[in-house]
Amino acid sequence: MQISNVTFNEIAIGDTATYTRLITNQEVEAFAAISGDHNPLHLDPDYAATTAFGECIAHGMLTGALISAAIAMQLPGPGSVYLSQSIQFRAPVFLGDTLTVILEVTEKHGKRPWVTLGCTVENQEGKAVAKGEAQVAAPTEKETVTVVPPPAIQLLEDASLASD
Repeated sequence: MQISNVTFNEIAIGDTATYTRLITNQEVEAFAAISGDHNPLHLDPDYAATTAFGECIAHGMLTGALISAAIAMQLPGPGSVYLSQSIQFRAPVFLGDTLTVILEVTEKHGKRPWVTLGCTVENQEGKAVAKGEAQVAAPTEKETVTVVPPPAIQLLEDASLASD
């Protein structure tokens, strides 16, 4: 698969892009393994059942990572540099939720090829689960790249934690 970027000169205030992803237990477990965040709220259904959520929820920063993916893959795309992100988590993300990131260009900066993106993440019911703003250095050269598929990962249970 190939994708092209949107250069700073091509970007206009009001431009939008979306990125959608299903959140499953596999994504949550992989994020926990990579990030080191093993909070039982995300991984232990028995523990999570005792919380206000009643079940496991995804890590907030997994939702944040989807914003990063939308920037890298959609707007501005390849060659963009993520400079900063503000984010407010507004509702829990449950396993099985389908999240859609909506990016909107709200500002273009004059001295550097930087853009401000409004970032909203909605679940399948259209409810905002996160909102924020990103600062991004947009590419200045048009580029089409081949997307390298991520490596296959396999999650193994830690034998030292397994109970008989």
